[in-house]
Amino acid sequence: MRLSVLDLAPVDPGTSFESALSDIVTLAQHAETRGYERVWYAEHHNMAEIASSATSVLIAHVAANTATIRLGSGGVMLPNHSPLVIAEQFGTLAALHPNRIDLGLGRAPGTDQRTVRALRRAPEAAEQFPSDVVELQRLLAGESPMMGVKASPVAQTPPPLYILGSSLFGASLAAHLGLPYAFASHFAPDMLTQALMEYRRNFRPSAQLAQPYAIVGANVIAAADPAEAAAMEHSVLRNRVRRFISRGPGARPFTEEELDLVMDTPQGQQIAGMMRVRAVGDGAAVRAGLESIQQATDADEIMIAFHGRTPAERLTGLELTADALLG
Repeated sequence: MRLSVLDLAPVDPGTSFESALSDIVTLAQHAETRGYERVWYAEHHNMAEIASSATSVLIAHVAANTATIRLGSGGVMLPNHSPLVIAEQFGTLAALHPNRIDLGLGRAPGTDQRTVRALRRAPEAAEQFPSDVVELQRLLAGESPMMGVKASPVAQTPPPLYILGSSLFGASLAAHLGLPYAFASHFAPDMLTQALMEYRRNFRPSAQLAQPYAIVGANVIAAADPAEAAAMEHSVLRNRVRRFISRGPGARPFTEEELDLVMDTPQGQQIAGMMRVRAVGDGAAVRAGLESIQQATDADEIMIAFHGRTPAERLTGLELTADALLG
């Protein structure tokens, strides 16, 4: 089973950004030594609990502190940028770190509408996503989709493109362009089965890819003691619900008693259910859970978001999963 890592770049309560960024490097170094395929980072903005807003900068730093593992975006939210800028950034990364850089592309803004305006991007920019992907692809190959405009530098081996999605739109686009497809089932699993069917049924071979290649996102909460893993799961789900209901104008912190009540509401259950593609427990239980996900989806690769209350717990999850599945 091919396993990779989606590092959500969390900034734990009471933790500095400097410490969180150091933990990101440590996780990637362990993933490298334990045989994971790649580590990806997602672009998010206006979220104090996430340290991956400057995605290309983070990739550059981690690449400079590792040697072999593939690193990339999971993803760059292309509506937030011009294709030329992304081609320049990832062309530079691929020239600095040959054959190690991936470029995953998403259509969502990765933030709220107020922040979209702060990014100076129009809300309708997402409608140009298919044409922007093609333009970016040509720029990375050294072509000039607009007369007199080329991206520089152009790496000898341009970074491969991946389409990210949680709906039929991304699946259809990836199939049409002949690109690998990564489904965000670690937080939006509702359309997983339908999207994979759409992608595989309509896939067209391309210069990059001869056959469909599907990556499925999953969550892992692991500890040597199954009871401890269950306690971690309870805490992780509560914190997820807390974050979602505490965002937006006029939001306020919830007491633990209030959060108990919210957890049992349809809203609380819906938020917790966003993480239902998960494996929880000790190494054996995680192995069984991930094998079940792989069998249900026929995924070519499972990309894991490791969860815990601390960096040490997330690192333990990565190690236990490697022990159970990668040897």
